[in-house]
Amino acid sequence: MDAAIKSIRPGKPADKHPESRPAELDPAEFLAAAVRADQPRPARAEAEAAVKTLLAYIGENTEREGLLDTPRRVVEAFDELYQGYHQCPAEVLDRTFGETAGYDDFVLVRDIEFTSQCEHHMMPFYGRAHIAYTPVERVVGLSKLARLTDIFARRLQTQEHLTAQIAAAIDEVLKPRGVAVLIEAEHTCMSVRGVAKHGASTFTSRFTGMFRDNPAEQARFLSLVRGLQR
Repeated sequence: MDAAIKSIRPGKPADKHPESRPAELDPAEFLAAAVRADQPRPARAEAEAAVKTLLAYIGENTEREGLLDTPRRVVEAFDELYQGYHQCPAEVLDRTFGETAGYDDFVLVRDIEFTSQCEHHMMPFYGRAHIAYTPVERVVGLSKLARLTDIFARRLQTQEHLTAQIAAAIDEVLKPRGVAVLIEAEHTCMSVRGVAKHGASTFTSRFTGMFRDNPAEQARFLSLVRGLQR
């Protein structure tokens, strides 16, 4: 299914036919780090105190030996899990290479493993991203597409938004002829809690340019992704 993201640009009139083109994202969402240097944030001690409060809320004895250092460990884990807030997507895609010998087909990187956190329950969802783009004269290093995925994944997310942000960043920075992104993931907020349906997979996709406008290119991308899977 195509990821449907509501436009957050103020003052933009509603599209009479929203299915006719993808919704737009504010460039501020995908071109810069999410945390400004001057943005006020709680002190580390306050964050650790909040973890201690949550431990007490679930009924734990926060003074027992096994939990004495847990607030510090949790905050350190947050620093790692959510490092994407401090990283700039545009910088990752900034360096390109022009020695392509006239290559004019799309570039596909498949099976990019990622782990993210659901913004609704702060529980992990994880899976694989498949990304393709058709360059215009210059290409970006292949590892940069994986790094870009990690930057957005290391933030509180929905899978739909993650899919749209990756595609929008590549489209805006590289200006290719088209971008295709397919993400498949399992959500622990669905497999571990709630309906508890372990193994259920969610697929989201986003196509721009030639991939959106040319069904044959879209089908070729999906064929390569699915046909090469084990």
